[in-house]
Amino acid sequence: MSELITAELVDLDLSAETKDAAARSLAERMVTSGRVTDLEGFLADIAAREAQMPTGLDGGIGIPHCRSEHVTEPTLAFGRSASGIDFGAPDGPADLIFLIAAPAGGDADHLSILSTLARHLMDETFTGALRSATEAERTAALIRGDEPEAAPETAAVPETAAAPETAAAPEAVAAPEPDAAPEPEAVAGPEAVAGPAAEPGPERDAGPAQATTDAAPTTPAAAEAPTGRAPAETATETAPDRAAPFRIVAITSCPTGIAHTYMAAESLEKAGQAAGVEVFVETQGSAGFKRLDPQLVAEADGVIFAHDVEVREKERFAGKPTVDVGVKAGINRPAELIAEVRQKAAHGEPGAPARATAPMDKGADAGDGFATRLRKWLMTGVSYMVPFVAAGGLLIALAFAIGGYTINKAPSVAEHFIWTESTSWAALLFQIGGVAFGFLVPVLAGFIAYGMADRPGLVPGFVGGAIALTINAGFLGGLIAGLIAGAVVMAIQRVRIPPVLRGIMPVVVIPLISSAIVGFLMFLVIGKPIAALQKGLTDWLSGLTGANAIILGVILGLMMCFDLGGPLNKVAYAFAVGGLANPNEGSLKVMAAVMAAGMVPPLAMALATTVRSRLFTKAERENGKAAWVLGASFITEGAIPFAAADPLRVIPSAMAGGAVTGALSMAFGCTLRAPHGGIFVVPLIGQPLFYLLAIAAGMAVSTVLVILLKGLRKPSPTHPAPSPADDESEVTVAA
Repeated sequence: MSELITAELVDLDLSAETKDAAARSLAERMVTSGRVTDLEGFLADIAAREAQMPTGLDGGIGIPHCRSEHVTEPTLAFGRSASGIDFGAPDGPADLIFLIAAPAGGDADHLSILSTLARHLMDETFTGALRSATEAERTAALIRGDEPEAAPETAAVPETAAAPETAAAPEAVAAPEPDAAPEPEAVAGPEAVAGPAAEPGPERDAGPAQATTDAAPTTPAAAEAPTGRAPAETATETAPDRAAPFRIVAITSCPTGIAHTYMAAESLEKAGQAAGVEVFVETQGSAGFKRLDPQLVAEADGVIFAHDVEVREKERFAGKPTVDVGVKAGINRPAELIAEVRQKAAHGEPGAPARATAPMDKGADAGDGFATRLRKWLMTGVSYMVPFVAAGGLLIALAFAIGGYTINKAPSVAEHFIWTESTSWAALLFQIGGVAFGFLVPVLAGFIAYGMADRPGLVPGFVGGAIALTINAGFLGGLIAGLIAGAVVMAIQRVRIPPVLRGIMPVVVIPLISSAIVGFLMFLVIGKPIAALQKGLTDWLSGLTGANAIILGVILGLMMCFDLGGPLNKVAYAFAVGGLANPNEGSLKVMAAVMAAGMVPPLAMALATTVRSRLFTKAERENGKAAWVLGASFITEGAIPFAAADPLRVIPSAMAGGAVTGALSMAFGCTLRAPHGGIFVVPLIGQPLFYLLAIAAGMAVSTVLVILLKGLRKPSPTHPAPSPADDESEVTVAA
């Protein structure tokens, strides 16, 4: 296996001015060295990771990274910029740029070294040595953890200070082999691996005490001791009394599990040492994870979750004071998190998550406003509702296609089913789809509550959604019921509970009390007004004609194409699907307009890459081929790669086309009983030829606009003009 970084992968005079240009420059070195097989594909994977969350860190560090099928082996490239490059860090541009490339399948040994590097980046002596280095070979050796022969440019102090950290790198490769759990040993060093006290230590050490003990022999000058090790030494003296120090267990994780996961762990551990607090971190990274010792978790005084993906086996920490934030908060403000969890423990607060942990809510920061959190709660409910919509709606649509529109009056197939009659099969499909559709409102309500309050919100949410169906409050009733259920559970979780009762709170007490409160409110207080509002909205849709219908089509088209599968898109879609529960002429027109508009963005981008391919990068042209299928299948997200690369040109063009399609669909009176399926359910559409005409018109508008807007731009480092290397077939045109 090749070395992780060599001198050829180091650029001490990186001249790029943007993060995209910097990634390209370093990635080209990886291609030259044979570590990356497809430059554009690899850059697309980097851009997709960057779109999830900026990779700039405090202290002038940029660490773009991704896992990619175009990477042959784990690789690290390093660039140093004199002017600085904006990677989205709160404190400004980065001058130290690390591009980390991991193969899609991963590699335990090298990922363990990457985790060690991520921890070193929290050490100012290590980054200082990188800033002062003058030779590429010396820099590569420093990053690998080798001991260079001479270092006139880095001076003795940085090298001495870095020695105890970098010395762990060789063991980081060897240590994972016995138990296939690389990342704990990757940052532990031999003492922590071998020591009997390391049983709870799936991390760097067994607490501040051991960290101080391990560091002492290797740093006689104690270069970093004056920076706040006194509290840690106090912890060392009191180590035999394990009940004395405040103890925190933490989980860190990020989408790729390569860099931020381990940097947050290192940051929390150092902040714990400075505060005289024991911090034990479980890194749930790419190389797997080793669980914290159950006894250690049981004895912990508080919990910190610093994560951007779902915490695995989260139930282990139930009932403890918890701080729940994004992974970057663990890197940038660990002392605040430790202080917050200590304050919660002092006040006896129960162990409810500080914020939702549902899949749609993983990127939230502690400072997110109410509107942002509300949007994510609603998106959680909608995201879980969509599979029921697709399954139930398509089954119902097929039933109508086979058995006609009177199939809804067929008797129950459990009592009357004739195997040789198509109407019986149509009735079977209709009744199965009806059962699936019956879950829409309860699932919407249940998972809105889940997004707000985690698992305890599920029971009152489902109960409230079912009541909404019972009183004919429909989609709006389910939405309100979910919000009420989540709010009730969150309020209950804030009540101080004796420790002896905390274990039964999520299973017995919270479901009982919250379901009773939600049921009371839905049946007797707000249910009937919501039902009246739902009926009024349904009647209004039924009476839409002429200009009013066209205006609604424009609005729905704009919403479907603004964020390409985001919150506004899902709100418009949920509005249309809600009308299918009790279909009428108006609601069927709305469903048709929504699906038609949602097909336009990916189809338009696919057409644009075909008509004027020279305006798009090679990666975009490849995405354009896939966008034909995605658009035809009503998957609006197929346009996201184009919008991410050039939002100011792509999104307005998509919105214009979507508005035209929505307006034409409503004007033509097109109807649709299927909530999904795209071009494949055209036989189930009322006025199918006019429906296709509306989609074609929107495609044409979006395509023309995006071509015009892209044709007006000037070449830039992030959007270079086409070159022979990019597409040889277009050399003449580009010239």
